[in-house]
Amino acid sequence: MMDNDGRRNSSRRLNMNEYPEPLDLRKIRVWPLQQRDSLSSADTLVREPSAPSMPLSPAAESSVSQCAQQIVSRPKGASVMLVYGAHLVKNGAQRIVQRLLDGGWITHLATNGAGTIHDWELSYLGRTEESVRNNVAKGCFGTWEETGRCIQLALLTGALRGEGYGRSLGRFIEEDGTDLPDTESLRQSLRDAPEHPLAPARAELLQTMLVHGLKPGRVAVPHPWRHTSIVAAAHRLNVPLTVHPGIGYDIISNHPMFNGAVIGRAAALDFRLFGAAVEKLDGGVVLSVGSAIMGPQVFEKSLSCVNNLRLQQGRPVVRGHRICVVDIQDGGNWDWSAGEPPKSNPAYYLRFCKSYARMGGLMDYVQCDNVAFLRRLLDQLESPKSEVRNPKCGRDSQDDGERAGSGPHIPK
Repeated sequence: MMDNDGRRNSSRRLNMNEYPEPLDLRKIRVWPLQQRDSLSSADTLVREPSAPSMPLSPAAESSVSQCAQQIVSRPKGASVMLVYGAHLVKNGAQRIVQRLLDGGWITHLATNGAGTIHDWELSYLGRTEESVRNNVAKGCFGTWEETGRCIQLALLTGALRGEGYGRSLGRFIEEDGTDLPDTESLRQSLRDAPEHPLAPARAELLQTMLVHGLKPGRVAVPHPWRHTSIVAAAHRLNVPLTVHPGIGYDIISNHPMFNGAVIGRAAALDFRLFGAAVEKLDGGVVLSVGSAIMGPQVFEKSLSCVNNLRLQQGRPVVRGHRICVVDIQDGGNWDWSAGEPPKSNPAYYLRFCKSYARMGGLMDYVQCDNVAFLRRLLDQLESPKSEVRNPKCGRDSQDDGERAGSGPHIPK
C-alpha cells in the first residue's frame, strides 16, 4: 500500500517489529537473606592484623617498601588512595584496612558496588557470598530482601542530606538504620521549592514510600558485626569512601525497590569526591588492590578532570605520584616498568595495567595476594625500626601552599 507521496506505508512493518517493553522489576520475588546458603562467614573470614604475615617474593617486598617510603615521606596533605575490589572484603582484609585508617595512613578509599554489598551483608548478618551458578539457575541469585532494601534506603535518605553512596551507607551501618520523613512533608518541600538541588532526591524518596508502602519514622536495622565493616569505619573516622557502581552490575538491581536514578545520584557525587582526592595527589600514592576494571577506569577520567581544571587555572598537572597496582595475575608476563606493550601483545589488553601505566607518575605492578600485600605494608608503616613519622604531618614542599585551598572540597 502506497501513501500520497508514492512511498510504501510502513505501518504494517512497524507493527510486526514493535519495540519491546522493559522488565517490570517490581514483580521480582525476593527472599529473606537469612535463608540464603551463604558461602563465607565473618567468624572464619576476617583476618586479624596481629596474625603472622604471609611471605612475599623479593619483588613484592621491594614494592611494599617503596610504597611505604613514599607514604611516610609524601608532601604534607598529599593523598594516599586505596582503590579496591570486592575480593579484598571476601578475602578478609577488613581489620587490616581499618588499622591503616586508624593510623592515618590512608586518606581516601574507593570501591565498586560489590565491595559495599559484601561489606554490608557481613556487618548485618555475619555472612556473605552465594553460589552464582546454582542461584542463577533457580532465579534467586541476588534476590535477597534485606540487601536490596537496606542499601536502597540508605542511599535514598542519605541523598536528602546531600551525601553520596559511601557516606550514606556508612552512616546507615553506624547508626543501625535510618529515619523516613512523612510523605506530606516531602510533598510540601516539592511544592515550595521544585527547583531546589535536592528536589529530585525528595521526589524519588516520596515515590518509593508510596509505591512500596513505607511508613514514616525510624527504620531500625541492627548491625551486630559492624566491627567488620570498612564502610562503617571510614564513616566513623571521617575518611571519604567513594563507591563507583554500574547499573545492572550488582545484585541490588535484582530487587523490586531498585532505582537506577538513586544509585546514579549517589555515585555521581562520589565521583566528584574521588576527584577531590586526585586533586591532592601530587607526591602521593595510589594503591589499586584487586580492582581490574573500576579502579583504572574511574581514575583515568578523574585525573583528566583534575588536570583540565588545573590547566584552566594556569597550574601544572598532577605529578610526582606513585601508583602501585596489586593483583594475583601475572601482568601478562610483561615488564610494565619498560613501558606499554605493543597491541600485538596480549598484555596490552590488561586494563588494570595499561590504563594506570598511562597516568603519569610512576606505576609499579605487583603480582601478589591482596591481603598479604596490605598486611606487609601495615607492618612496615607501623615498624618502630622504620623512619615513620605522623602521616598527617608529611614533609613540607614549596608548592604546598599552592595546593592548599586550590579548589573546593568537591571540584565543580
